[in-house]
Amino acid sequence: MAIVSPRVQTTRHRIKVFLNDPGKYQIVLSDTPGIIETKYKLHQHMMDAVQSALEDADLALLLVDITSDWQQVDEIFSRLRLKVPALVLLNKIDAVRTEKLDAAVDFFKGKKYCKEVIPISALEKKHLDTLLTTILRYIPEGMPFYSEEDLSDLPVKFFVGELIREKIYATCGEEIPYQTAVVVNEYAEKEQLVKIQADIIVSRESQKAIMLGERGSRIKEIGTLARTDIESFIGRKVFLELFVKVRPNWRDNDRQLREYGYR
Repeated sequence: MAIVSPRVQTTRHRIKVFLNDPGKYQIVLSDTPGIIETKYKLHQHMMDAVQSALEDADLALLLVDITSDWQQVDEIFSRLRLKVPALVLLNKIDAVRTEKLDAAVDFFKGKKYCKEVIPISALEKKHLDTLLTTILRYIPEGMPFYSEEDLSDLPVKFFVGELIREKIYATCGEEIPYQTAVVVNEYAEKEQLVKIQADIIVSRESQKAIMLGERGSRIKEIGTLARTDIESFIGRKVFLELFVKVRPNWRDNDRQLREYGYR
């Protein structure tokens, strides 16, 4: 339900998804942006999304790449000043030896914000049952907020835009992805297929040239990759049309941020 990339700051919105077992539980999970220093109004929006998620939460899941600098991670978690219980999830345990895993568990289990440490491997799906059981022990009982048929409170157009943005992150260089936004202008369900038209927003003309590529090669690659994933996501054939538009300093423009879904 959330796009993935090796790059930091891939997640820009708070994304709610629902895990349902009818008659037993409904868990509302919020995926948020990572904690960053705010340099643009876009960054402030991202941090506002983190704050709103923390204010609503009954339980915090603090995800740690076990190969990262634990001291830096601890400093970030400590600054959150959480008011709810927190589980520290040590991810990528498949990439380290037992000695390092034991050391990481010992490092985090004594922290004030940490109720429990749970080692997991998202890639290999290790210990996810343990994680689910532990979550259920900490969250309060109550009536479901959402229909058991729903997966998220966000529209399909949002996820279409995110899938396009994921392909930009996968195909472009270091600078370009952070200065792009995707706006889905049309999502029309026809008899044979779904017609989608979207704009890729960049900050400068030079970035537009890079995004298009030689003779349109890069924009074609982005479109081909995105169309394949969108078809898989919605279960229908898709006609996808992409345009690249230049909007200088859009990351600091309130009106454009609202237009692009960031306010």
